[in-house]
Amino acid sequence: MTDRALDAAGITDPTLRDAYACCHRLAARHGRTYFLATRLLPADRRPAVHALYGFARWADDIVDDLRRRTTRQERGEALARLGQSLESGLRPGGRSAEPVVRALADAAARYGIDHRHFFDFMAAMRSDLEVTEYATYDELCGYMHGSAAVIGLQMLPVLGTVVPREEAAPHAAALGVAFQLTNFLRDVGEDLDRGRVYLPMDLLRAHDVDRALLRWSRDTGRRDRRITAALRATEDLTRGVYRAAAPGLPMLAPVSRPCIRTAFVLYGAILDAVADGGYAALHRRAVVPRRRRAAVALDGFARVAAARVGARGNRFTASPGPQPRPSAPADGPGGGRRVRQEIG
Repeated sequence: MTDRALDAAGITDPTLRDAYACCHRLAARHGRTYFLATRLLPADRRPAVHALYGFARWADDIVDDLRRRTTRQERGEALARLGQSLESGLRPGGRSAEPVVRALADAAARYGIDHRHFFDFMAAMRSDLEVTEYATYDELCGYMHGSAAVIGLQMLPVLGTVVPREEAAPHAAALGVAFQLTNFLRDVGEDLDRGRVYLPMDLLRAHDVDRALLRWSRDTGRRDRRITAALRATEDLTRGVYRAAAPGLPMLAPVSRPCIRTAFVLYGAILDAVADGGYAALHRRAVVPRRRRAAVALDGFARVAAARVGARGNRFTASPGPQPRPSAPADGPGGGRRVRQEIG
């Protein structure tokens, strides 16, 4: 994270700056689409957004730790330790040894983010250790509330709104779900290798697809028209969630809109890439062409420039939540030490 962003946010405590820098590195390494979009935010808001992503990424990596081949029990114990660290770090005057928790607690205090969103997220991460499929879309939505919708709700106070926050909240939650459904479709093969199927089983059964057929297709590399139809139906479902999220864009503070619009367009482009690739997501990961990513980013930077010119010449009243406060001492509130996330 650049010193300019930390300075702009009023983060001066060296230990806290290191914690935010850790979250910045996680975002840069793991969330290319997300990280590109966050560069369009005003500098003072970027550290908080990276803290939110960094904590979520850290927890998600514990759940999906396959490279070290840890057991489910070991992952559960690591997740429990992170949860305890979170509870401690979020308490008034609390402290944590985890850099991602330290940064998260500070960001939550600065922007008045509801702590329930973090605990709902942790509940969803714990369920990933036990639940490997969802019988219905409604059941999947219950999981996605904690794993995705709350991410959008966490972001709202940082982004700021020009309407009461509760009016924008359903759209922000829908956008988090849309991004995660996009990831589920893109990563269907990788998730299957981890023993999980995130596409709702009732949708798959409607196209005569079951886990065994998915496994056979993944292992043999052979395509099946039933699977293609199910993935196309998942795309249609996901695009419907994007439509539900889209009205939330003009509810955001103007300086934040280019960031979220860029994320909206880039994640939608992943759906396009899946479709253009013949719905072969079970066999290969769909990738948005670099040229298209660059074009979307350039458009975003142009929108940022226009928003800043408009803000200078025409002051507006928004509700960005509590204004950033100076850094707390290392032993004070927030001084203790991560869609899957990455509208138009």
